[in-house]
Amino acid sequence: MTSTTAHFKRPTENAFTRDERQRVTLLFNGLTTAHDRLMAAGLNGLGYRARPLRVPEKMDFQTGKEYGNNGQCNPTYFTVGNLINELVRLRDEEGLPTERILADHAFVTVGTCGPCRFGMDEAEYRLALRNAGFDGFRVLIFDQTGAGEQRTAGDGFEVNLQLFTTLLDAVFMGDLLNALFFHLRPYAIESEAVARARERCLAVCEDALRERDHRVRPGLPARALRALLPIDRAGDIQRLLERVRGDAHLAPLRRCREIVASEVEVDYIRPKPVVKVTGEFWAQTTEGDGNFQMFDFLEREGAEVLVEPVATWIDYLLHQRRVALGDRAGLADGGPLARLGHRMRSARDRLLVSAGERLLAREYHRMREALGGTVQPLADQLEMQRVGHPFYNIRASGGEGYLEVAKNIYYFSRSLAHMTLSLKPFGCMPSTQSDGAQAAVMARYPELNYLPVETSGEGSINAYSRVQMSLGEAKSQCKREFEEAVTRAGRSLESIRAYVAVRPALRDPIQRVPRYPGVIGRAANFVLHVGALMDRDGVPRREATTA
Repeated sequence: MTSTTAHFKRPTENAFTRDERQRVTLLFNGLTTAHDRLMAAGLNGLGYRARPLRVPEKMDFQTGKEYGNNGQCNPTYFTVGNLINELVRLRDEEGLPTERILADHAFVTVGTCGPCRFGMDEAEYRLALRNAGFDGFRVLIFDQTGAGEQRTAGDGFEVNLQLFTTLLDAVFMGDLLNALFFHLRPYAIESEAVARARERCLAVCEDALRERDHRVRPGLPARALRALLPIDRAGDIQRLLERVRGDAHLAPLRRCREIVASEVEVDYIRPKPVVKVTGEFWAQTTEGDGNFQMFDFLEREGAEVLVEPVATWIDYLLHQRRVALGDRAGLADGGPLARLGHRMRSARDRLLVSAGERLLAREYHRMREALGGTVQPLADQLEMQRVGHPFYNIRASGGEGYLEVAKNIYYFSRSLAHMTLSLKPFGCMPSTQSDGAQAAVMARYPELNYLPVETSGEGSINAYSRVQMSLGEAKSQCKREFEEAVTRAGRSLESIRAYVAVRPALRDPIQRVPRYPGVIGRAANFVLHVGALMDRDGVPRREATTA
């Protein structure tokens, strides 16, 4: 009797071709609403039909569980359930035949080999889609570590510098606008004004990305550099040169600064505990039921939320690439000439990655300054590596790597947050490893207010209760800090308010408030800043006047 073994083979992926760009709608999600809208606008400006899915809800989680395998992490359930529910809506509400849905739509997402279940997401998407009646629906995967070597079935995606810079602009704009409005909302005198300003700013940035002129004429410097840089086309080099020398991409953010300054008024004499949100990438980013709508909950509880920019993750990937190249610099087979050639190529590659890191930091800083310069700058990867490595080896990959541990120490030691909240999916392997290392961190920094919360499709009440307990400690610390700042300023709170009331510049939402050593809260730093201004103006410390 003979037996045969059926080996697993990756399913054939239906191609997305260049001719289909004007017909096929690319669906995607996974970041914040701002990021998704801006990325869609950027892709539309490049000639693609792109549309973000709505923020995933609990019903999407249930759909994902119904059609997917057991034991998946909730980002997979929420994401694939969201996609399936949209396809069902197209079929049942808009009346599109399944054949047309398969032909005219595709889903774009990121993947990786990954040590956790993330590496299997592509297979899970296909399984759930097949079980839901959409067998053959195209899932286009981009490896988050693949950089310029990305390939998908067909030639529909043109992966080049033009695509990368457009998407990076969308990501940076989304990061900066999110950070700005998270820091404005707790202090805004009129919450509706903040919502209107946010919508106007998103529309301005969407229009800029959608209407951007991508045409370039390569000059002599671009043609000359083509022989030295690993960029195939002189047009891409010209784009890079124009980007470094120009500032046209900063115009929409400058317009956003004007909108916010003219429409929003703030009262920074409101002590609010600062909560830094970290954790697994999807859980710390999504704005819906996937993390129990934690951002809205924290703001309702009176906190200022310090969100994590996606740019930190991009910077981390570049930094890890440079570390890996350094580790392999001396590993080469062959004779002396072969080893010399390997070292030279390795040195060149490290130099290029380092240049990429510097360019990313420079562009983020320029865009941050265009928006007013009040948003928290990117964390220094070398500093985070230094503080995190004793607790979590920087070469241990998977999930957020050393970032979860490093951010906890970084934001505490620099007096940037009263509390750190780490959000991660239930049973997330890399985050579980990180939590184990956090025990050593807490032993080293016992005064650190750190709370890990595992998220799933249920359990929000328990999560809220735990967050409230830690947030209570953060509020107490914030209150003490504020009272000490008022005392240190040498004035009564009423006199400080009176001084601010007659000076519109101090009610400007985008004003640069100096940070004082050891002082975390925005209100406490603002009171010390106003006290210094009152000293400068000669206002007596006994009692200030409105003159």
